[in-house]
Amino acid sequence: MAAFLHHLLFLTFLSAATTTTAAFRPHRVASHNYKDALTKSLIFFEGQRSGRLPPNQRITWRKNSGLSDGAVMKVDLVGGYYDAGDNIKFGFPMAFTTTMLSWSVLEFGGLMKGELGNAKEAIRWGTDYLLKATAQPDVIYVQVGDATKDHACWERPEDMDTPRTVLKIDRNTPGTEVAAETAAALASASLVFRKSDRTYSKLLLKRAIRVFEFADKYRGSYSNGLKKFVCPYYCSYSGYEDELLWGAAWLHKATRSPKYLNYIQTNGQNLGGGETDNTFGWDNKHAGARILLSKTFLVQKLQSLHDYKGHADNFICSLIPGAPISQSEYTPGGLLFKMDDSNMQYVTSASFLLVTYAKYLTQAKKVVNCGGSIVTPKRLRSIAKKQVDYLLGSNPLRMSYMVGYGPRYPRRIHHRGSSLPSISAHPAKIECGSGFTIMHSEIPNPNILTGAVVGGPDEKDHFPDERSDYFQSEPATYINAPLVGALSYLAHSFGQL
Repeated sequence: MAAFLHHLLFLTFLSAATTTTAAFRPHRVASHNYKDALTKSLIFFEGQRSGRLPPNQRITWRKNSGLSDGAVMKVDLVGGYYDAGDNIKFGFPMAFTTTMLSWSVLEFGGLMKGELGNAKEAIRWGTDYLLKATAQPDVIYVQVGDATKDHACWERPEDMDTPRTVLKIDRNTPGTEVAAETAAALASASLVFRKSDRTYSKLLLKRAIRVFEFADKYRGSYSNGLKKFVCPYYCSYSGYEDELLWGAAWLHKATRSPKYLNYIQTNGQNLGGGETDNTFGWDNKHAGARILLSKTFLVQKLQSLHDYKGHADNFICSLIPGAPISQSEYTPGGLLFKMDDSNMQYVTSASFLLVTYAKYLTQAKKVVNCGGSIVTPKRLRSIAKKQVDYLLGSNPLRMSYMVGYGPRYPRRIHHRGSSLPSISAHPAKIECGSGFTIMHSEIPNPNILTGAVVGGPDEKDHFPDERSDYFQSEPATYINAPLVGALSYLAHSFGQL
């Protein structure tokens, strides 16, 4: 009898253990080390820093640069980020990068553990610069450097001797899209620092309010007034209406003032709130604004923004492979493909919006209806995971498109500082034209720009790893920024954080 009871107890224990294991199986075997990728995606921003580098700089082959930026206009514009593989500071993509880093922290910062501090450092490096650029009322300094002359050289930022031309927008030469994006960056960052640095947070929010008023009052595209300098590099093709809606959405979130809610309710449709465009990036913010505003309805139950759930659903449905209203193309290997030039920026931004919207839907106990086909939050997360996995190496070439992650990654990225010998290895100046010998060579880059995500493969999953191919081989801050949020979610969901 005792033996029988012992056997019965053992079976009960075994059954309970099996049930427990099944119940606590969120940490299934991960395809990738998302925690490692997250760490590296943030280190990348240190490689893009302009200005005087701090003692804790982790990409040590980079040194101080651009220490007299702004001097030609008698202003201090030292700091900020180089956007990609050149030595220009473009305010439009820098502001968007900062907004997306902030949104990543606001949604997933609670999961980031030890990386939260690094993410906030990356944001602050951007906002410190944006505060300098917006120090004068109704003026924003939107660019440092002459892109045409910079691109005629292949030199390290530390050697830079091309003109550090300073461009600004003001009442006479408006730039609504840059101003409203800058307001979004400052407002979103004010939320990031609200608990940890109240004084800094208040400064950011006060500036955001002032900058948005300037954006809205003096309307006009910076691509008109500054066309010969900013085009074709960061021309605004989507107009400035999307940035006004996006900026107002962030100010509503940061201030909780009825003023911005009224602005959204009054102007939302005129500003393109219901448009069906399905790309989200440094130029077009419509999809991001729709997802952000849908949270106000879904989670905070603000009925007046009910329509934004439908607008957000339309964007999400456009990404779902096989959905009745899907508008997206995928490569044979499964990568979302929007365009030849720096396609990976749309992969990372879409992945971020998918996991973020899945979070809102889960909180509200809602799903997406795509033309009669029900899509659950779980499905959205699955699609996002597949995109991030492809980026990290689960693709036909078994190539990670993040530098320094995995055994095989791009070795010849289109990036001046990474491709030329470092100051430590070669203290003598490398002249403007001399670097092109290396640029056009097959030599792998001597300096690893850890965490840099490049433009990625073409529509057939091909990737030549050629330095001169800036469409596919150039990294950019706005590729990495939304990836930080997606990686934080994935690292947490697989028990790596």
